[in-house]
Amino acid sequence: MDAVADSHDQEPVVELNAATWKDSKRYAWLLGLIIPFAPFIAWASVAVTGFEGFWFVGPLFVFGVLPLLDIAIGVDPSNPPDSILKWLEQDRYYRWCTYLFIPVQYAGLVFACWLWSSGDLSGLEGIGLALTMGVVGGIAINAAHELGHKRDSLEKWLSRVALAQTGYGHFYIEHNRGHHVRVATPEDPASSRLGESFWAFLPRTVAGSLSSAWGIECTRLDRLGKSHWSLHNDLVGAWTMTVVLFAALAIGFGPVVLPYLLIQAVLGFSLLEVVNYLEHYGLLRQKQEDGRYERCRAEHSWNSNSIASNVLLYHLQRHSDHHANPTRRYQALRHVEEAPQLPTGYAGMIVLAWIPPLWRRVMDHRLIEHYGGDASRANIQPSARKRILARYGGAA
Repeated sequence: MDAVADSHDQEPVVELNAATWKDSKRYAWLLGLIIPFAPFIAWASVAVTGFEGFWFVGPLFVFGVLPLLDIAIGVDPSNPPDSILKWLEQDRYYRWCTYLFIPVQYAGLVFACWLWSSGDLSGLEGIGLALTMGVVGGIAINAAHELGHKRDSLEKWLSRVALAQTGYGHFYIEHNRGHHVRVATPEDPASSRLGESFWAFLPRTVAGSLSSAWGIECTRLDRLGKSHWSLHNDLVGAWTMTVVLFAALAIGFGPVVLPYLLIQAVLGFSLLEVVNYLEHYGLLRQKQEDGRYERCRAEHSWNSNSIASNVLLYHLQRHSDHHANPTRRYQALRHVEEAPQLPTGYAGMIVLAWIPPLWRRVMDHRLIEHYGGDASRANIQPSARKRILARYGGAA
């Protein structure tokens, strides 16, 4: 009788479906289009107010306003229920939120080139617009990241188109077939180390990622018996796309646009790399008895549930679930309790990463606490190893 009574006391399990569950962020994902609209917003703001500082609206918004919005709006650790994930991923509305980014991105790039070539902007105003376009290009790499992981050939092609603005087409190869294999190991050029500043990480990851992507693609071509220097090489194809794009813009608007295109490209891929810097800082997959690294788990990525940054970055901050399920679409990515949490969203963390003393003050003790006080379990910059172990403790 007691067993029968207990069974009646248990709450019934409700299988949620599309009719009983609603995505609270469903229409917020369209706010991601604010970023590629930035050059139009800058132009309209200057025209209305006469304040020329609005040409810098991209970096001012992303690195000034967005960190404050993350703090003001707060976090959302809620997850879609398991029973809804398949339906949620099949809803094509979410795909169009990312697809639309790219035509707006390129409309903004053409508009910016027209403005640079018009002769109406001073040198400082032109640089401000270039920095705004760099922010657009950097976040376009995030859109490319979302699309590039998918099996659909259209989405893969759109990913490469999004990358052309920054000349970082090799990211498509290195990220999918390099970073996801070696993440949180010393061998991964896109995983930063404890004691390594962003400014030391930047040249290492740019050179290392390029070298890695070339090696991965050459290995594939060798298997197929194809030449390394042909359009069969996806890197050559990606670089050709950028060269054609920049040449077309220079022919259409004059060579005056080329320095600005270079500025925006450098800022754009630097934003990608600063995000790489904070996503796995100091985290290390341990080696097993057979010498191989353990599988990548939730504890090997820094996460954030800050709502504002997550909406603009298509849930990139739920990075642990992304590494566990690389093809899972952004709207279905889940908060993972075991993952170490950043103190704020990516926008604010990027600013901290640019200032190494502040970054170390905020992040190093969190990393050491994550490893239970044993610094030797972290991915440590070799040149800083003795100093860090002396300070925090751990096996040499």
